Amino acid sequence: MNSGSRKAIEVQNLVKSYDGKKNAVDDISFTVKEGEIYGLLGKNGAGKSTTIKILTTLIEPTSGKVDVLGFSPSKHALQIKKRIGVVQQAESFDFTTVENNMKVYATLWELPREEAKARTEELLELFELTEVRKTRAFELSGGQKKKLQVARELMHDMDILFLDEPTVGMDPIMRRRILDNIGKRAAGGMTVLFTTHFLEEADYICDRIAIMANGRIKVEGTSSELKSKYGGLRTLEITAPEQPGEAQVSELKNALIDAQLAQDTVIEGKTVKIIGRNITKVLEDILRLTRKYVKNIDSINLRDATLDDVFIEVVNNQ
Repeated sequence: MNSGSRKAIEVQNLVKSYDGKKNAVDDISFTVKEGEIYGLLGKNGAGKSTTIKILTTLIEPTSGKVDVLGFSPSKHALQIKKRIGVVQQAESFDFTTVENNMKVYATLWELPREEAKARTEELLELFELTEVRKTRAFELSGGQKKKLQVARELMHDMDILFLDEPTVGMDPIMRRRILDNIGKRAAGGMTVLFTTHFLEEADYICDRIAIMANGRIKVEGTSSELKSKYGGLRTLEITAPEQPGEAQVSELKNALIDAQLAQDTVIEGKTVKIIGRNITKVLEDILRLTRKYVKNIDSINLRDATLDDVFIEVVNNQ
């Protein structure tokens, strides 16, 4: 990314309320430079999708200033729509075949016939959709539908690509293939605003990351900056032979917090993750307390902070 490049997106004090009582987006400000991949992370309901809908002219903001490619989405929707691509969470065009979906998008973007044909074949192969090209979209699996959504949007060239959870339902190989393709396009000057629940994706591809909670941006920076800021965090991973019960983990979490031994405790399958800043100093105390709630332990691993840990820290301490 060229740090001296122009702003592709500028948001100042953006607010959106659907009912006039609670703000879905609550006074956020950020900028995205040309050619930058900007990650917008947060739990469901954090305000990510609402922000994208405003930037892509789908809904009006309650207040604030928004600038996309030098235009106001409220006043110049057509000029913006001609220069952006959008992959939303919701499906569309599921009544026709995969191949015809590509043709619809080629027609919408007025691609010459030969160029449309070449791009269709390239994208169907890239997204492993060639064998289902004659299948109607509503008959596809969830992962195939999402691949089709991304593939057809890439039929045309654009200045900004908005991606709202683009890799849901895809296997890790396909997810990485798509991210690499997006990265190449960004290297060529395309700007990307990207939301995902897969934090390793944001870590892999994003130039900068913002984490949202309750409609607000809590932290912003590069992945390295965020990890450095929360660098005191370490994660103790304790793996049990069987998945611990949620009640057990909840009691353990409360006990660790009450004893000021950890800041958070989460369960992922058979692994209990205990996150804190001084774990090495109180390791024996943590293990002694853990054994009261997790009777059997297969393995213990202590590691430095990851973007997942940063996310948990920010969101749980909003």
